[in-house]
Amino acid sequence: MIKHVPNLFTLANLFCGCLATVFLFENNINVNTVTLIICLGIFFDLLDGFLARKLNVQSKLGLELDSLADLITSGLIPGIIIFRLFKNTSAAELSFISAEWIAYFAFFITMASAYRLANFNTKDSTTNYFIGLPVPANTIMILSLFLVSELSANSFVVELIINKYFLISLVIISSFLMNSNLKFISFKFNNYLFNKENNSRYFLILSSIILFVLLGYISIPLIFLVYFVVSIFTLR
Repeated sequence: MIKHVPNLFTLANLFCGCLATVFLFENNINVNTVTLIICLGIFFDLLDGFLARKLNVQSKLGLELDSLADLITSGLIPGIIIFRLFKNTSAAELSFISAEWIAYFAFFITMASAYRLANFNTKDSTTNYFIGLPVPANTIMILSLFLVSELSANSFVVELIINKYFLISLVIISSFLMNSNLKFISFKFNNYLFNKENNSRYFLILSSIILFVLLGYISIPLIFLVYFVVSIFTLR
């Protein structure tokens, strides 16, 4: 029975993804509720892996189930979020694509996420770092931009986020990062000693807390940028 405990949290992650999908397609969504559900799903995603390692019940079934759940919560969800942003008036048609069709480019992120998840399952993973940007991290980054676009009073920032060229660039860059060979710091500690990689982890955790306390949800894109830069310099 114990071996199925991590899978229950994986299914909870999947359920959160399904709920968020339904809510995101509603016209008048509660942004805070959707954010809470998505973050809860990502938390369950972290928890299932943690429990599988602590209980020593890792399995092929758990690995595959985890990827299927992630495809919804961290693959489909960011695609729907970008789709919604494309539907804003500032993301109107390009000269060669009608406004009706350009929004569907958002789901290139979903396809890129699916490819990364499948590719990840075929390789031996390391606990020291990720090869390519993890799909949950990509989801958090895109979710933060959605939050800013919905809640920020800064019209310049909002207009930038819903700009069609910014959204197209975001889809391309995030899809590339997920399937690149770039190394990103993992927060799976083998020990808690002060060394090069752990020091980077501690710095990221501390700076993220400080930025979030000072700036709230607006800090998340900045935290992501810090994560990217620190990962590149630490694991180059």
